[in-house]
Amino acid sequence: MTQDLSALAESRDRQLADILRSGPVVPVITLERVEDAVPLARALVAGGLRLIEITLRTPTAADAAAAIIRDVPDAIVGIGTVLTPKDMERAQALGARYALSPGATPDLLEAASRSEMPFIPGIATASELMMALAHGFQTVKFFPAVAAGGIPALKALAGPFPQARFCPTGGVDEKNAKDWLALSNVVAIGGSWISPVSDIRAGAWDEITAKAQRAVAAAKA
Repeated sequence: MTQDLSALAESRDRQLADILRSGPVVPVITLERVEDAVPLARALVAGGLRLIEITLRTPTAADAAAAIIRDVPDAIVGIGTVLTPKDMERAQALGARYALSPGATPDLLEAASRSEMPFIPGIATASELMMALAHGFQTVKFFPAVAAGGIPALKALAGPFPQARFCPTGGVDEKNAKDWLALSNVVAIGGSWISPVSDIRAGAWDEITAKAQRAVAAAKA
């Protein structure tokens, strides 16, 4: 059984590495209307951002994610705000490529460790990181990034946990994106500044594309 879980972990790591190579900036998206999903995804892809996190914060989230998966093949859709094993099952059933959580319970980590789907659990402390590592997850979401200690916290965690890789989310924005990406243990950043709810409601797709382009430029820099 231990060998089986180890093989699953290695497979997930390989898949996740391939996914994250598609771009180190992940727009965190809250969709209120299904009809906004496809034009939003197309706007992000046009700006150079293929990785997308659809949060399970609204009743329409699952249908919106399904629409993007079906109609925008260049988008790499992940399901965020995964809080329970049932949420993990929903994400996999939708056809999402990966899943993310703002935190991690023992039940969720156990279920994710037995799943083939790449999963990025959330951590805010060294103890939570140790729990994620013990379940085979070396890439984690650092959330809420700024409130949990910001860049100094990630620099401090690099010492005792050199194998850990982080995707900070929560307080990451256009102004500080380059500072986060400059850290050697950061493989991606996530944030809602690229596609805020206000822009989605207004159908400001050109503005979202422009923000995506600026995010890509910051990542390259």
